[in-house]
Amino acid sequence: MTNEKWRSRRLGRLGSAIFAEVSEWKAEARRQGKDVIALDIGSPDRPPLERIREALAEASLKPDMYRYPGTEGSDRFRRKAAEWFEHRFGVELDPAREILSLMGTQDGLAHLALAVTDPGDCAMLPDPGYPVYQAGLAVAGVETIPLPLLADNDYLPDFDAIPDAVWDKAKFMLLSYPSNPVTAVADLAFFERAVDVARRRGVLLVHDNAYSEMAFDGFRPPSVLQVPGAAEVAIEFHSLSKSFHLAGGRIGFAVGNPQVLDALRALKNNIDFGVFLAVQEAAVAALDLDMRDPHPVSAIYEGRRDAFIGALGAEGWVVSPPRGTMFAWAPVPPGWSSRQISRAMLSNTGVAVIPGNAFGALGEGYVRFAMVEEEDRLREAARRIGQFLRHHEPVSER
Repeated sequence: MTNEKWRSRRLGRLGSAIFAEVSEWKAEARRQGKDVIALDIGSPDRPPLERIREALAEASLKPDMYRYPGTEGSDRFRRKAAEWFEHRFGVELDPAREILSLMGTQDGLAHLALAVTDPGDCAMLPDPGYPVYQAGLAVAGVETIPLPLLADNDYLPDFDAIPDAVWDKAKFMLLSYPSNPVTAVADLAFFERAVDVARRRGVLLVHDNAYSEMAFDGFRPPSVLQVPGAAEVAIEFHSLSKSFHLAGGRIGFAVGNPQVLDALRALKNNIDFGVFLAVQEAAVAALDLDMRDPHPVSAIYEGRRDAFIGALGAEGWVVSPPRGTMFAWAPVPPGWSSRQISRAMLSNTGVAVIPGNAFGALGEGYVRFAMVEEEDRLREAARRIGQFLRHHEPVSER
């Protein structure tokens, strides 16, 4: 029996528990003998390249790797991150002031509000958006102002539609392109507008660029820092989890405004002592390899996208091909809610997805597929889904 005396009320503000619920659905399906194709969680199914794993293994045997690493990140990692950033985006950064190591971007995003806001402040978050954005505000006691992302506007926010009163209240505005879950991308002209409005309105612009290396059809996502003067009003988060399949290593970095990075560093100095040095060495190897002999993961996921979206369309579920990320954002067939079809598909086919309303109110009517299986398994998932749609009508909530 749970004693609520030992449970914080703020946990009730952390958002949807659907991820844990879908995990329970998968366990139930497996108990019933189902072959589960898990397209719910965006965890890369391939390991890092061998050279990256070798760098981790070699570093882990060195005796000096086991001291406290320091919150800011090793000089070697920050210098390599700066070198890679200039190579990739053409932007020069000061490794000492404009780069901060993180235990993955989720770490930085979850702690950001604690570092730059006070209880009762407000921040604008995308709806639909990645759930950790809301969780970070909930823990910090900050009010969420939804920033609507609509298909009719290519899932880009309409800055002009935001009332003056909202701008006056907001401490920061968070954007993410390529976007999880809606898979939209944004060009440099969009970020020029975003930086301009952030400067005029006096808000911090926060950009989650975790999928910068995962875009398709020849598109190369920009950095907000490519906009001249952006570092005066913006920070950006980068991750090695998806781009280099280092999700379990938990390493990323934040770049941009030194004052904001100092605040985040000051907070994290009281929470943790940084990323394991051997993992930082693996990250150095990954970034160095990407500059010398790139093996872009975008090619893997573009092939998966084409296989899955094509097979799903052949089964009658037409989904717009994503421009980026490892996800597909699919409008559910008429008569179904997001949760209904997600639960029924898993129960009947073994294919697990995440209901769109887990990402915000505007996610209702969609599901998110994570393309974290090989192409043959994705085609099999589409075949099962097609058979399901032909033989099942919408069901009531369970």
